[in-house]
Amino acid sequence: MRALMIEAIDRCLFRDVEEPKPGPGEVLIDVKHVGLCGSDLATFTGANPLVSLPRIPGHEIGAEIICSGADVPDEFAPGKRVIVVPYTACGTCSSCLKGRVNACRYNRTLGVQQNGGLAEKIVLPYGKLILCDTLKPRHLALVEPLSVGFHAVARGRITSQDKVAIIGCGMIGMGAVAGAVARGAEVIAIDLGSKTGMALKYGAKHAIDAGTENVVERVNELTGGHGADVVIEAVGLPATFTQSIDLACFCGRVVYIGYSKAPVSYETRFFNLKELDILGSRNALPEDFKAVVTYLEGLGDRPDDLVSRVFPFAEAEAALPYWKEHRADTLKILIER
Repeated sequence: MRALMIEAIDRCLFRDVEEPKPGPGEVLIDVKHVGLCGSDLATFTGANPLVSLPRIPGHEIGAEIICSGADVPDEFAPGKRVIVVPYTACGTCSSCLKGRVNACRYNRTLGVQQNGGLAEKIVLPYGKLILCDTLKPRHLALVEPLSVGFHAVARGRITSQDKVAIIGCGMIGMGAVAGAVARGAEVIAIDLGSKTGMALKYGAKHAIDAGTENVVERVNELTGGHGADVVIEAVGLPATFTQSIDLACFCGRVVYIGYSKAPVSYETRFFNLKELDILGSRNALPEDFKAVVTYLEGLGDRPDDLVSRVFPFAEAEAALPYWKEHRADTLKILIER
């Protein structure tokens, strides 16, 4: 069985690996679509501190069930389409005991701390599969990244009364845009160049080009001088981390999805003067996945425009090098079998 392996920085190749077999409680799935995430690109370029090489990337997975081991419920039948929940949960750490399994202290995400889905077949516990025959097969691989944005919206307690500034209109940021719009919020999308155009298509009311406009001034103009009720940061740079505090109104909320690879220096007095709620957001919960499925069900073929390019599985070796060279105009790359 073939799998794509990131073997070293800027080097990925197909390798033959042993075909997995399902044990009790496990399901063998035929991988049909894998979306490449920014974490996969960071692994390829050597910028992902959570990964050791070699590694099979890929955690945004749409698949079909081939067969199951013992003790798997009958509904997980051969031919059923599934979305993969790519995180683990120990069940005993403080996060898991609080029911926030998305932030498990010992989480091992597919394609990051363990080998991922860019292979012909993989085996997973049936509890990590969401049955879904209502979405197009390609759209199954969009659910996980969008759910991360939906989770950040839930963390920010966004309502229809909020004006929300979202920094970063990549796929995770687009999930935040869609999730905030779905709750009736007024969304201000912030990014460089043309990336905000997609956010406007998905319901953002305003777009700010951070390369040509003064972001803080524009957000103040759009919010009557108050600042945003909620700021969601989906970039992960020191500059956008500190900018989030500047954009938030007094008694506002700041949600960080991205994380900075370098130290960040703050004027912490604004935490107190504004009495801000500062929140982290990690991965997604099952209810976030389900909310995204419901959202996508109402869009028909429209989410096709979120996919910048599709590579056949046989040409997957070229996908990460392509993304590295076309970062500015690439939203999502899919690998398709």
